[in-house]
Amino acid sequence: MTSDVLVVGGGPGGASTAYWLARNGVDVHLVEKKRYPREKACGDGLTPRAIKQLLDMGFDFDGLDLHRVEGLRAYAGDLKIELPWPDHSEFPNWGATMRRADLDGTVAAMAAAQGATVTEGTTATPVVDQDTVTGVVLDDGVDRHEVHPRFVVIADGSNSRFGRGVGAARRKDFPYGLAVRGYWESPNSDDRFIESQLDMRDRQGRAMPGYGWVFPLGDGEINVGAGLVSTFKGWKDVNTSEMLEAYAASLPEHWKITEETVHTKPIGGKLPMSMSVGPKVGNNWILVGDAAGAVNPFNGEGIDYAYETGRMAAAHVADALGGNRTGLAGYSAELEATYGDYHRVARVFVKAIGNPAVMRSLTTVGLRSKTLMEWTLKVMANLLDPEEAKMSEHIYKAIEKTVNIGS
Repeated sequence: MTSDVLVVGGGPGGASTAYWLARNGVDVHLVEKKRYPREKACGDGLTPRAIKQLLDMGFDFDGLDLHRVEGLRAYAGDLKIELPWPDHSEFPNWGATMRRADLDGTVAAMAAAQGATVTEGTTATPVVDQDTVTGVVLDDGVDRHEVHPRFVVIADGSNSRFGRGVGAARRKDFPYGLAVRGYWESPNSDDRFIESQLDMRDRQGRAMPGYGWVFPLGDGEINVGAGLVSTFKGWKDVNTSEMLEAYAASLPEHWKITEETVHTKPIGGKLPMSMSVGPKVGNNWILVGDAAGAVNPFNGEGIDYAYETGRMAAAHVADALGGNRTGLAGYSAELEATYGDYHRVARVFVKAIGNPAVMRSLTTVGLRSKTLMEWTLKVMANLLDPEEAKMSEHIYKAIEKTVNIGS
């Protein structure tokens, strides 16, 4: 049987879309290519924006294996500062870490509990006529058949094959990220701060235009990763695995990791950023999450924006099902209104920090001022309060001016 809406991809974006559609009485079918639990190249971090979305979905934070996080500890070389998550009128003042291997299946099950049909181990291939998905071929390795939903939500991640099949493409002039992570054993995995290194070096001590992170998981392990953005010459030649090895070897002593305490082989992924993939909608299809390039260029966050764009998409698809001819088009307009200015400034910022000297200058000055870093955390994590957001244009212009001076 064919549902009104088919959601392709069972990560944060797809599960969120399916949850909100089903909760509002829409007949929705979610298909996931792999089977839960499955690994993802991710930092496993949930910012206050992600926590808010999960709270709204009724996520059981007390009954699951989840580690609460109070804030960010940032380094630039030997400089260090600890910043708690800011108080906010809309978002909670705490974050968390949880393995994607556990998180995604849990949220998909929540969608199923609302009435969505969830099918695992199934690939989806579009049948397209001009700008319309006329059918979707579902293949679970045993059975292959075609379904004909009225609308399709494309949420199959950063390497979206389904999205390319309908004609979506990434803007080459927008930033692009590469990231790699692994798990290490650590006696301090119950640390209440996630950690970021803003002055990355290779084993020879040469500056690398990227960033490193440590996300404590609270279960005896930590997620250690490294990332870089495509805004500097020669970025394609960087070996991210070697970058991660160099970063892991330089971690502060309190993590107490060694080559013997690594638990998994590192895995990497690509991050299309700044809403760089489009068009976002077609006649009867819509992009969400990483498939739309909904990754924050400031810090590489993607989970929270996948949840948010999935929720937005669900509302507009429901409108279209109800007969609103502008339903899907309204999604593109909402994305621009919600994220447009923010991503414009983020693109300026990441282009400037492609120069390692600029990155060192900005972070060295910043980490000497707690007030400046508190504002920086709010901006980079997109956590300006509504009253502060009224000043966002001034704040963004100040960032652009600072970056231009630094460069």
